[in-house]
Amino acid sequence: MEVFGDVLSWFNDRANWRGPSGVAVRLAEHVQVSLAAIVVAMVVALPVAIWLGHKRRFGTLAVNISNIGRALPSFAILAVGSQILGTREVPVIMTTTTFVALVALAIPPLVTNAYVGMAEVPAEVRDAARGMGQSDRQVLFGVELPLAVPLIMAGVRTSAVQVVATATIAAVVGGGGLGRYIIDGFAVQDHVRVVAGAVLVAVLSLATEVTLSGVQRLVTPAGLRASRRTPRIADVSPVDPALQAA
Repeated sequence: MEVFGDVLSWFNDRANWRGPSGVAVRLAEHVQVSLAAIVVAMVVALPVAIWLGHKRRFGTLAVNISNIGRALPSFAILAVGSQILGTREVPVIMTTTTFVALVALAIPPLVTNAYVGMAEVPAEVRDAARGMGQSDRQVLFGVELPLAVPLIMAGVRTSAVQVVATATIAAVVGGGGLGRYIIDGFAVQDHVRVVAGAVLVAVLSLATEVTLSGVQRLVTPAGLRASRRTPRIADVSPVDPALQAA
């Protein structure tokens, strides 16, 4: 209990909130690199997964390839990448190695959820839209995407929380972010600083989850909010019929 009292004192010390190593700066660095990784992962993964789900083709292949990022530990990517790419900091993304590791971590949930969300749109709904004279493009953007939004956003939530929690590894190769408190604290056996850093990361991850939950509700069509439970990535079975059909 004494440690928690010391942690509260650490947070109450204004000196820990100011300067280049203060909480405000480290928090901004952490959010910056996490947001950049999520945006790039979405740009890379979502268009491909949505199109494949629309066509209901190559789903298993796309999901298995994207899962390479999940199979490779982020720390392993960091260790190998730092030898190849170095540890020089780059504006916005901090170190290139950290950024690559975070993007690789973010892609699998995005691909899986986007593909399954599109592929599970009932065939009769597609046929009805085409029967009304809608083009393939209109069916994609006017019918399938709105119905797939809950599952797609669930993938975004999962990816974002994972990236925020894992971005602490940037400190291992000299980057910034909230991981600096954990790495630097361990280096000098300052357990109060380590716990304070862990609390900050946990709070930021929780805030990310809550914020994206609100965004997910806003972008979900009103008719689906009351009638459809929104699954997370954990709800998608690896033997999902939509994937088997691909």
